Amino acid sequence: MVAAGTLTADAARPAGPRARRRATWVTALRSPKIAVGVGIVVFFIAVALLGPMIYRVDPSSTSQDLLQPPSGAHWLGTTQSGQDVLAQLIVGARISLFVGFVGGAIATVLSLFVGVLGGYLGGLADEVLSVFTNIFLVIPALPLVIILAGYLPGKGALSVAIVISVTGWAWGARVQRAQTLSIRQRDYVEAARIAGEGTMRIIFSEILPNEIAIVASSFLFTVVFAILTEAGLAFLGLENLSSWSWGTMLYWAQSDSALQVGAWWWFVPPGLCIALVGAGLSMINFGIDEFVNPRLRSAGIATSRRQAKSSLAKAGRR
Repeated sequence: MVAAGTLTADAARPAGPRARRRATWVTALRSPKIAVGVGIVVFFIAVALLGPMIYRVDPSSTSQDLLQPPSGAHWLGTTQSGQDVLAQLIVGARISLFVGFVGGAIATVLSLFVGVLGGYLGGLADEVLSVFTNIFLVIPALPLVIILAGYLPGKGALSVAIVISVTGWAWGARVQRAQTLSIRQRDYVEAARIAGEGTMRIIFSEILPNEIAIVASSFLFTVVFAILTEAGLAFLGLENLSSWSWGTMLYWAQSDSALQVGAWWWFVPPGLCIALVGAGLSMINFGIDEFVNPRLRSAGIATSRRQAKSSLAKAGRR
């Protein structure tokens, strides 16, 4: 009896912070929005990695099939030079996604360093890093990217990703600083500080685990920004136009007057791919927000209950 009572008491005991975080993420991964968003993103990553191995067509090779609409020979038609649009789309996915995810990763690391470190240390270090962040927040991002990209000695995918990350970290740093200022006052952080734990250990063990959702949201937002910015730079001719990306496809379509001649199959597919990847990443972000933000989660539950009651009422009337 004692053992049973003890087990019952242990089962009723509230879970610790790590268990609660783990349960929240397990529940979040079951969200339809996150499932659909992950499916879209994984599909395009698979296309970028495996597509060129399956569809073995040189995107730069020309042919006599000039400006042909989609057909059995060319599934997405051809360009004004007879180049296969589907081959360009598949190969272009590699650079577009590479720039997006690498640029997002670099920007996220910068925002973590500036925002979390400044928010935890406080004092003069926080003031200096905050001024640095504010400078990049007020500078218009796109003109700065255009200026930096114009002076790049090499215009490869990695160089473009680094330039985009330089302009995309400040927003995330501001959000993470605000969250760190709140977390550093909590009891478990104070206890770790009193116990003599080092600054880096407190940041990585006590603060960052509680900011995973914010970091993930910042990363996803920056990836979308990087993909759109890469497409904009390529459209303006500020990238290496000899390599294929979704942005360079739009550049050549615009340069060769695809819209004027009605070659919709030339510019619609890359634009649609950019939109779908952005939608997938946004759905993941919205799904995470619903499970991290209690108000959004409560609103979602309330909406689901209202919809269920409405469906039952309609069924009853029938």
